[in-house]
Amino acid sequence: MLPELPPLPALTRAEGEFVDAYLEVVDLLGRINPSRTSHTYGALRAAQALVSRAAALRDALTLMHMRGESEVHADTLARALRTLDGERRTGRVTVPGDQVS
Repeated sequence: MLPELPPLPALTRAEGEFVDAYLEVVDLLGRINPSRTSHTYGALRAAQALVSRAAALRDALTLMHMRGESEVHADTLARALRTLDGERRTGRVTVPGDQVS
């Protein structure tokens, strides 16, 4: 049986969309990362999808701004990202360290 995940912190709908869109962009960047990909076709497809996901991220931030949500509550959003496996997902965007053979 899988361990129970901690609950997501209370987020506005726009904050939730912001976090979701951010993680989708991160996932796509991880698939495009030249140090982690092995096929151009998969990277190409991820790059094509990145355009619409970046627009969704922009739209979520625009909605937050229009609703008067002028501050990003970094601690709360970081908890949400950790709950949604954000640390592993963002790790795929980085360049792996040197491996000694």
